[in-house]
Amino acid sequence: MPSTVLDSEIFRNLYGTEAMRAIFADEAVLQRYLDVEAALARVQSRLGIIPQEAADEITAKAKFEHLDFDAYKRGVERVFYPILPLVEGIVAACRDGLGEYCHWGATTQDIMDSALSLQVRDALDIIGADLDAVAGLLAGLAREHRDTVMAGRSHLQQALPVTFGYKVAVWLSGIERHRQRLAELRPRATLAQFSGAAGTLASLGADGFAVQEGLADELRLGRPEITWHVMRDNVAEIVSYLGLVTGTLGKIGTDVLMLMQSEVGEVFEPFAHGRGASSTMPQKRNPVSCELLIVAAKAVRQNVAMMLDGMLHDHERASGPWQVEWLALPQAFILSAGALGQARVMLDGLIVDKARMLRNLELTNGMIVSEAVMMGLAPHIGRQTAHDLVYDACRDAVTGNRPLYDVLAEMPAVTDKLSLAAIKSLCDPANYTGLAGEMVDRLLNKATAPKTLAQ
Repeated sequence: MPSTVLDSEIFRNLYGTEAMRAIFADEAVLQRYLDVEAALARVQSRLGIIPQEAADEITAKAKFEHLDFDAYKRGVERVFYPILPLVEGIVAACRDGLGEYCHWGATTQDIMDSALSLQVRDALDIIGADLDAVAGLLAGLAREHRDTVMAGRSHLQQALPVTFGYKVAVWLSGIERHRQRLAELRPRATLAQFSGAAGTLASLGADGFAVQEGLADELRLGRPEITWHVMRDNVAEIVSYLGLVTGTLGKIGTDVLMLMQSEVGEVFEPFAHGRGASSTMPQKRNPVSCELLIVAAKAVRQNVAMMLDGMLHDHERASGPWQVEWLALPQAFILSAGALGQARVMLDGLIVDKARMLRNLELTNGMIVSEAVMMGLAPHIGRQTAHDLVYDACRDAVTGNRPLYDVLAEMPAVTDKLSLAAIKSLCDPANYTGLAGEMVDRLLNKATAPKTLAQ
């Protein structure tokens, strides 16, 4: 029976995806171990280190279906590591003792780290495709709502007018940086590992570099400059990157969740019958995707901390920190894929209530544009004097529950400097969104440029 939400038949598709789970499933992990062993045999046969017949037999039998899985499990429980029982299984499956040439000159971590790089390569492909999809959805929303005026908020209070397109474009800017980061970290995240017991390739002597480079090429992985058995910054970087991705998704989820509040009601997750329903309150429409984005951000952040702890390896082969990766890395990838999937669903059907946004702009009786009035008066009476004057006007508007325009229109200190038409214009939120539209355009032009997508 599954024991966590990541593999639970009930919860698994809320917190992860089938595609990402498949990469870290037992059969897939073991097959990658076997692929590395087979690739190593082929390389060594080409270099004349082991017989060609042995490489052919090892390649033919290095398949999951040839492995006695029950015996393998018992072996892992005996050894506590997964490669020696795997090699024993390959030897048993091969004819005429040819399997004895398997794992020639290798150590457990060589096989596991190279297999890890194969997993990471495939997992990052999924992350990259999801990021591309999220970026496309955000770009569409930013373009559509470039000029949809809404309240910008600071410290949970209405601050200045912005546009919804601007808000979405800010989200998109983070996703675009993650796409760039992904291209930058891929070479560091997908290195082959083949260095022998203490990392010096002593078991193969002068052939060591040729085998190492051949294995990297055979697996289509990067060639390492030196052993990385105990230098795990590249692996920690992967999970740290996923922490950044889910952090951005959690920020998006937080914004949408707060915009869905009954008192705000400006944006809503897609509607489907029963989605986000309450067991007792029929009116409820809970922000379920947003909640999962926030949970994923919190959970992956803990895995980042675990991976940073796991960097503290001792000497040339660690006594324990390495195993931290076996816990943290799969969880981080599965949770990240689940969060990206939830983000795609949410953004693809996001409901934007423009009318409610306009009504909410009126909640403060025009005080959301008090800065606009201050800046309009400043050239005539000075910025600080204008600030104090408009501050007093805002207090009068609050006390009397009156529109700021009406208060300003009765103040000679204002009307002596500005016409009523000018005051009216300054009090229109649509006239005080600054360069929000131009910022949206600038980001969209960069985000959709071929050079960015190709990076």
